[in-house]
Amino acid sequence: MLKTILIDDEPLAISRLKRLLASYGTTIQIIDEAHNGQEGLEKIESLKPDLIFLDIEMPLMTGFEMLANLSYMPMVIFSTAYDQYAIRAFEENSIDYLLKPIEAERLEKTIEKLKKLEDKKEDSSLSANLMQLLEQLKIKEDALRTPAQKQTTAHSISVKSGERILFIPLTEISYFEAEDKYVFLNTTDGKQYLTNYTITGLEEKLPDNFVRVSRSAIVNSIHIKELQKYFNGKYLVLMRDSKTTKLETGSTYGDNLKKLMEI
Repeated sequence: MLKTILIDDEPLAISRLKRLLASYGTTIQIIDEAHNGQEGLEKIESLKPDLIFLDIEMPLMTGFEMLANLSYMPMVIFSTAYDQYAIRAFEENSIDYLLKPIEAERLEKTIEKLKKLEDKKEDSSLSANLMQLLEQLKIKEDALRTPAQKQTTAHSISVKSGERILFIPLTEISYFEAEDKYVFLNTTDGKQYLTNYTITGLEEKLPDNFVRVSRSAIVNSIHIKELQKYFNGKYLVLMRDSKTTKLETGSTYGDNLKKLMEI
């Protein structure tokens, strides 16, 4: 059996794939799932799966970016709506793909292909082919982007609200805060949204005006009202939002604020 992790930011897509894979219990053993690239990266490095089903377009870290940061490379099946160029590249590199919405008949062909490839899963050529594919796609994407697009950074964060997907402008975000396993986005007008991101993933992808001030919080420096000295070299960060939020800095993050605010 192939130890398998499902990685997709769409819960419905993961649920559908789990239902379809239930018919292949003698071949596929689902050991975990991840809902963004950062979470997928951490679980792959920790659990060392034989196989992953991987979405390409995910917030903060795409499937390609996640793969480029792995030190351990499992077998990969992409679930994608990518163009024909990518599909040909998948085929040429003996890497399979599933176009969304995934159909049972197409998944069956994938499982048969997996059985044939299983004997090769320790073969380094699979990893080499995968990295070659990533490089091909990167070159193509870079060539298609205009100079203006190459300078563009993200301007919003997507969150789910019921059946809707909202795009919250970065300028309206006051801070992010982690509670247990969840990370919440907080806006300047006092609204709060659950995200699919990790604090570490946000720290790596957000612009420089977003500063991590503790293990559990990232603030938008544009909306900092003032800093107050606290105990043991810590600070209280007072935000310029409707709730006048106060956040305590971590003892190891004070330098972030000092450097940013030129204290």
